[in-house]
Amino acid sequence: MPNKEVFPKGSQAVANFTGAAFVNMLVPDGSGTYNCQVYDVIFEPGCRNDWHSHPGGQILLCTDGIGYYQEKDQPARRLQRGDVVEIPPQVEHWHGAAPDSSFTHIGISPNTRKGGATWLLPVTDEEYQQATGGNNHV
Repeated sequence: MPNKEVFPKGSQAVANFTGAAFVNMLVPDGSGTYNCQVYDVIFEPGCRNDWHSHPGGQILLCTDGIGYYQEKDQPARRLQRGDVVEIPPQVEHWHGAAPDSSFTHIGISPNTRKGGATWLLPVTDEEYQQATGGNNHV
């Protein structure tokens, strides 16, 4: 069976995720030339990142599987291949896989000169279950 991933699987994230996620920094932009970072993230079923915000905003390009995106105090949005999410600066949010599907997105963090992500509290199991329709068979 051929590999369906567009980019090689990255390193497992060690912080700010519940469950297993793998991050491949495609454009780390350590020099600041582009004022932007680009990364491929693979979430295993049930995995999600913590609540967080970006001072320069964030863009998600969904490439595989089923996932969810939720802004603080808003209903969650179900995501699938081909969806694009534009996240304004400083908006608290989380994103991750559905309980029964992996999920992959390309993340773009523009305006990185304004700073990196601000990580907040983990998404609780109750918040995750409510966002994903109560589906908890991880």
